[in-house]
Amino acid sequence: MALPSNTPPGLRQQLALRGLDGVTLLVLPALLLIVLLFVYPFAYGLVLSFQPKEGGWLANYSAFFSDPYLYDTIGATLNIAVPVTLVSLVIALPVAFRVRLMRRQRLLTTILVIPVTLGTVLVAEGLLNYLGPQGWFNRTLLWLGVIGHPVRLLHNYWGVFASLLITGFPFTFLLTLSYVSGIDPALEQAAATLGADARRRFLHVFLPLLVPGLAINFCLSFVQNFSVFPSAVLLGAPAGETRVISIAAYQAAFERFDYSMGSAIAIIMAVVQLAVVVLALAGRRLFYRGSASGGKG
Repeated sequence: MALPSNTPPGLRQQLALRGLDGVTLLVLPALLLIVLLFVYPFAYGLVLSFQPKEGGWLANYSAFFSDPYLYDTIGATLNIAVPVTLVSLVIALPVAFRVRLMRRQRLLTTILVIPVTLGTVLVAEGLLNYLGPQGWFNRTLLWLGVIGHPVRLLHNYWGVFASLLITGFPFTFLLTLSYVSGIDPALEQAAATLGADARRRFLHVFLPLLVPGLAINFCLSFVQNFSVFPSAVLLGAPAGETRVISIAAYQAAFERFDYSMGSAIAIIMAVVQLAVVVLALAGRRLFYRGSASGGKG
């Protein structure tokens, strides 16, 4: 039986009139989780960074940028994160183009993403056993007579580089494969019909459509590589060339128990990452104009 027109709406109807329907309410747990796990810790760390043990409210930041042993960690971290990210993208792009044409795409994709399940520490342990002075790689080369003494491949820059590349490549590859697979094959076929060779099809058809996705891929992979810590400790030189900024933050907070300084270094990390992400997203416009409307709809 229909209700009279003057009957006041129920609570559900009142919420719906204000845009708070059932679907919208489902977002609230996710928003609460973001506030608890990201917004609150970030705000707390930001406030704590301006409460140094000694000096004025900018004392932590002044101390960081006045000490080469501290601010050089920014360059050391960028020197690792940026090349690893670029190499991952350069490798992932041709592999993704090849995998999208293969019949057993799922099987190969599963094999390529196995390192994600291993974790950074387990990969580091494997590299220590394989590339160490007494590892399989060096022993094989010594047995073959290729080298006269073990090659130092770990506890330096290249050990960290290899670890990050192995653990980060699957993530980069999966994102690249999704972008490549989303481009309509008819566009490539049309370009081939008009006489464009493989190089021109890539430069004038695929690349303009891939640039937005590759830029986002670069940003996500860079943020992951910039926060390197276990690899730099286990496979690098924590007191030397691979003393990354995360190590400086850890030492300040958990070795000197200066949580205010540790928070300041963490905020500097966030600012540097944000600056690189903004530059990457702004730089994509040098290569890309328009929208990727040519993708599959």
